[in-house]
Parts: sequence; C-alpha cells; structure tokens
Amino acid sequence: MMVTDVRGRETPTALARRLIDEVVLGSPVATALALALDRVDVDDVALTMAMSDELTTVPGVIHGGAVATLIDTAGAAACASGVDGDDVTGGATTHLQIAYLGRACTDLRAAATVVHRTRATTHTDVVVSGTDGRVVARGQVTSRIFYRR
Repeated sequence: MMVTDVRGRETPTALARRLIDEVVLGSPVATALALALDRVDVDDVALTMAMSDELTTVPGVIHGGAVATLIDTAGAAACASGVDGDDVTGGATTHLQIAYLGRACTDLRAAATVVHRTRATTHTDVVVSGTDGRVVARGQVTSRIFYRR
C-alpha cells in the first residue's frame, strides 16, 4: 500500500527505499562512482555524480561510460521507487538508449521519471544536467522487475 506525502505525492514503500539504498546505490559500481540520492518519490528519482578526475576521458570532461552508468542507475532507482510487494527479488536493465548532447564538465544530476509501469517492467526517461542547468545527455531505460516464483 502506498502512502502519500503532504502534497499528495505517493512516497516509496520501505521495500522500495531498501532496494534503492542497499541494492541500487549500494552496488559496487554506484559506490565507485560516488552516486548519491538527491530526491525520491514514486516513479520520480534524481541522483547526483560529482565531477572527478578519475571519471574523465580528457582533462575536465567526464567519460561517456560514466554518464551512461549514471543514466542506467537512475533508471534502476526510478524502477525500484514504485515496487510494492514482498515478492520482489530484484531487477535488471533490458534496454538502454542514450543521446549525448554536450560535454559533461561539472557535477551531474540525473532526473529519472517512469513514463510507463507494468507489474514486470518500467520505461523511464532520464535527463542529465550539469550544475549550470545545461542538459548534457538524455536516456531511456527499460527495466525488468523480478518476482519470487
């Protein structure tokens, strides 16, 4: 059962928060990239990734693979934000599409919104912006939700 906040938005269940905090953001890759949760509502999540020399291709520009991982992880977190049931065991990305629109030279924020959800899948739009508000990438993530049999 979903609960709403004071503005009437659904808030994630305890299971959803555990999946986001422990599984998605607790994963080795998310930890290595220092991804952090900025905002979470049901089907609407934002993650941040700090600019770091370790993430660059050339000095001052974040590698596209790091941006892709941010998009993929934000999509996974958005998918997890709406799960509601003790039979959920995990999930996986089944499709990832990315358009790189500009150089990523600052800390990044990925805003992920689920645009379609069924019991077993989500389709999520992700917009990645720099600290100046400029969009540097857009992505679409399709995720599969796994259930105990």
